[in-house]
Amino acid sequence: MLEGKNILLGITGSIAAYKAAVLVRCLVKRGAKVKVLMTPSSKEFITPLTMATLSGSPILTEFFNPENGEWNSHVKLGLWADLYVIAPASANTIAKMANGIADNLLLTTYLSVRCPVMVAPAMDMDMYSHPTNIENLNKLASIGVDIAEPASGELASGLEGKGRMEEPEIICARIEEFFKKKSSLKGKRVLISAGPTREPIDPVRYISNHSSGKMGYAIASEFASRGADVMLVSGPTACKIENSSVKIFPVTTADEMYEKCVELFSTEPDITILAAAVADYAPAEYSTSKIKKEGSQSSITLRKNRDIAEQIGNTSMRRGIVAGFALETDNEEFNAMEKMRRKNLDMIILNSLNDKGAGFMTDTNKITIFSKSGERSEFPLMTKKETASAIVDYINKIV
Repeated sequence: MLEGKNILLGITGSIAAYKAAVLVRCLVKRGAKVKVLMTPSSKEFITPLTMATLSGSPILTEFFNPENGEWNSHVKLGLWADLYVIAPASANTIAKMANGIADNLLLTTYLSVRCPVMVAPAMDMDMYSHPTNIENLNKLASIGVDIAEPASGELASGLEGKGRMEEPEIICARIEEFFKKKSSLKGKRVLISAGPTREPIDPVRYISNHSSGKMGYAIASEFASRGADVMLVSGPTACKIENSSVKIFPVTTADEMYEKCVELFSTEPDITILAAAVADYAPAEYSTSKIKKEGSQSSITLRKNRDIAEQIGNTSMRRGIVAGFALETDNEEFNAMEKMRRKNLDMIILNSLNDKGAGFMTDTNKITIFSKSGERSEFPLMTKKETASAIVDYINKIV
């Protein structure tokens, strides 16, 4: 049920706009509070009076009321909503969303909302399958917009194919599932490490790796979106996290990450995900002044850093699930499973630099999850947000 949930419904110019009436009725019957935004062209397909009657709220189409000058604040609408659903979503609106164009109230609200967004595309089959439209949908999906895929069937053009807006009852069920999923980890405490470490050589130089932190940040965001209390220990990265509830602990070196992870692990989190790319070695000595170039060769003596996963995994009387990552180039599965065994992890997530689109500095990943019990789960190439969702789904089944 959707009791107490605030849902914004955006309606664009599509013949499928009539389905929005059924969707509003479905949402209201399940207890949701619904406010409706309509583009000017959508009023050619369904009247504001119909939508106002079904939703029980005035319909918003313009930035202000021309009769009294009252401003319809897209910012306040964005703060009010728990979910913004655009159904039907025309190809035109999808393109504008993907490129940050805000020329009507529906679109300015999209750029203002802090809540999740769901779109239900509706258009003719050739428009839907056009590479530009697919690129726009993929772009939206990559930043977290949930795409309610259209169905196949008879279209307004008389053609048969994919492009029909999904049926309102199915979208309503999807919304219910969304909110159920959103609270599935409420009360669980999660510790995540992410990003690279930097091991200083002198005031100018350091040893590091190519980790961007994108995967760890995506996992932290996904856990937080499902109600978990997240502690994120982050190495130096340009990544940002939208969910303000995530507690971020910035560190730089492997030693700093070790100390902070061990400290936070002592608070007994329910789930620990060690996704950081921690340097195995650091310079044995640090020069307080810049090392000058002398001779044709130079060498740096390295010392081994303490192993965070091994320390946490083998802590006596530990509780909760502990998972690690293994980025491999050779004998991938053997090395990943050996790492899981040696460090006493409950599961390990393998990705290989041999898989195109996986690994460092990409927006996609391809993973295989191995559990201590011997289960093996392989996933296709996905965006890192989708990969994070798959990882959290996997863990959610066993916590």
